[in-house]
Amino acid sequence: MQGSSLAVVNANDLLPTSADGVLPMQPNPDLFYLTGIVQEQTMLLLAPEAQDEKLREVLFLREPDPHLKTWEGDKLSKDEAQRISGIRNVRWLREYPSTFHRLMCEVEHVYLNSNEHPSAALEVASRDERFIHQTVSKYPLHHYHRLARILHELRAVKSPPEIELIRQASDITRKGFARVLRRVKPGMNECEVEAEFAHEFIRHGARFAYPPIIAGGANSCVLHYTQNNRPLRNGDLLLLDVAARYANYNSDVTRTVPVGGRFTRRQRSIYDAVLRVLREVIKATVKGKLLRDWQKEAETVVEHELLELGLLKQRDLKKQDPDNKALKKYFMHGVGHPLGLDVHDVSLGNRPFAPGWVLTVEPGIYLPEEGFGIRLENDILVGEDEPLDLTASIPIEASEIEDLMSRGSKA
Repeated sequence: MQGSSLAVVNANDLLPTSADGVLPMQPNPDLFYLTGIVQEQTMLLLAPEAQDEKLREVLFLREPDPHLKTWEGDKLSKDEAQRISGIRNVRWLREYPSTFHRLMCEVEHVYLNSNEHPSAALEVASRDERFIHQTVSKYPLHHYHRLARILHELRAVKSPPEIELIRQASDITRKGFARVLRRVKPGMNECEVEAEFAHEFIRHGARFAYPPIIAGGANSCVLHYTQNNRPLRNGDLLLLDVAARYANYNSDVTRTVPVGGRFTRRQRSIYDAVLRVLREVIKATVKGKLLRDWQKEAETVVEHELLELGLLKQRDLKKQDPDNKALKKYFMHGVGHPLGLDVHDVSLGNRPFAPGWVLTVEPGIYLPEEGFGIRLENDILVGEDEPLDLTASIPIEASEIEDLMSRGSKA
């Protein structure tokens, strides 16, 4: 930040549903990243040059009382918040207005937060948005800046403890897939498969990282299918885009398996093509690479596989629109994205990959006219020299999946 600055980070709202209902608490990842605190209404003030050194870093919390404890359980004490966050100056929220005003009278620059993810659907006013309007209205003569740019750059590079938490989320995801591969069979419903994942995730202290995609047959061609309510038929493929969230860190994994335990020859040929693409793109997930170049390289590999499969012809490439390539008929999405506290984690898209970035690699080939799509997805840590697959222990070879499903069927 510039000199003479103040930054403010808010907790997320508790989002309403209908009547008196609210959704479960979703921690603000920026606040959690900076403090480790997961509690509604929390606020963090950072003023590195405040005249009073005690006000250079202040955490504000809801004050516990007997009524809150009866209805919502324990809230953090000041001592607990200090231990979690490392912040010495923890105050109750009733002290926030006077503290904030005092600091605003000292500083020239104010850094406020907002959702600057390029794919965000900003239809509902967030706590941050309301705070921006209130602050600018009351203090119109300050210089205001975007805190998100700084936090995106910080959060893109994962520290060793963050990488370890993503590993743990990935390991719980592995256990979920192991359970499911032993149990999938014709006649099951997609929702029963979802329940098997839920069983394994919850018993290990995790939750779904995102609404699970349990897509049998033609549903596997719907990229964000989440109905999960259709019966599974022998001969169909089952696309499983399911992963665990542990300690607020996410994994993101996709496998595609045969409902009956064995791939058909046609399914296997497409599957092996997608797996070759996955491995080529993983090798290309290296420091210094730009996201747009990474995507172009992946599309070139997919294009080659589509030609080998006969799904594309050279004449298709010669007459294609450069802005709508022929391969988009079969592979229409990005090959991957940053991963961390958000599933589609934040980063500065024009910055090259750096050691410590974690990215998904998720190629696919979708054939709605044949009633199936195949996507495979692993989570990759960018290293100094070579990429590291954090999900390498989750079975992905077609023969290994068939063997595990066969053994589960016999059991």
